[in-house]
Amino acid sequence: MDEGSGPVATGRVRLVASDLDGTLLGPGGLASPRTLAMISACRAAGVHVVFVTGRPVVWLDPVAEQTGHTGTAICANGAVVYDAGGRRVLSATGLAPADALEAVARLRRRLDGLAVALETLAGFRREPGYVVRFDGGREVEVGDLPALLDPDPVVLKVLVRREAGTSEELLAVAREELGGLAHPTHSSPESPLIEVSAVGVSKAVALAAHAASLGVAREDVVAFGDMPNDVEMLRWAGRGYAMAGGHPEAVAAAAATAPPCAEDGVARVVEELLGV
Repeated sequence: MDEGSGPVATGRVRLVASDLDGTLLGPGGLASPRTLAMISACRAAGVHVVFVTGRPVVWLDPVAEQTGHTGTAICANGAVVYDAGGRRVLSATGLAPADALEAVARLRRRLDGLAVALETLAGFRREPGYVVRFDGGREVEVGDLPALLDPDPVVLKVLVRREAGTSEELLAVAREELGGLAHPTHSSPESPLIEVSAVGVSKAVALAAHAASLGVAREDVVAFGDMPNDVEMLRWAGRGYAMAGGHPEAVAAAAATAPPCAEDGVARVVEELLGV
């Protein structure tokens, strides 16, 4: 896939792709009335809406319910393509367990105090030292990493947390250590946490494949995001908008800036593009 390096010639709007937390959804994961109206306007105009998120599938259903979204959602930073209406996984791309073990080993050779969890197709698994900030009511399996990787699960993401430092520092080390083995990114401004997927997995790759399946050209895609895990998607889309106040990497990757999430930035831009 050609991820591009900036804006391309823009066409009509046929697909709106949006990150969720900090982009489409406000505090508490709620969509505003204006955002709900925008989604309805897209549906009425025949414009595809795709949620593109780092969230696991299990955290997508409540969003689909409150927004009435029955189309496609791309979850786990592109590792899963999900039919929100039918509540079924359409495809999943996992990190090989051996690669997950090697990735963690490389990081632990560089940094101490790391705790690891796995987002798998079957559920959430974590080491005893990994503190869960929010489990969404899911059952959580606890054990050491080799045991969590046996039997062979579909590892969508390896989550690596460190109590000291920042996500930026942790990601910088991961980018140095994991090149060619796995793809690290982050979406956590609050605590030092990175997300590691298989090489070739990103929001952009999954979105490009889905758009192609719909017969939608790159230049007809509008995308919104605010964090490093949105960078490739913002570069690829015909129109990529970073949210005002978003991460500097997202802002640098986007062709334009949308008003902040708190001011219904996605809805305001889409309304203008659709003329509604």
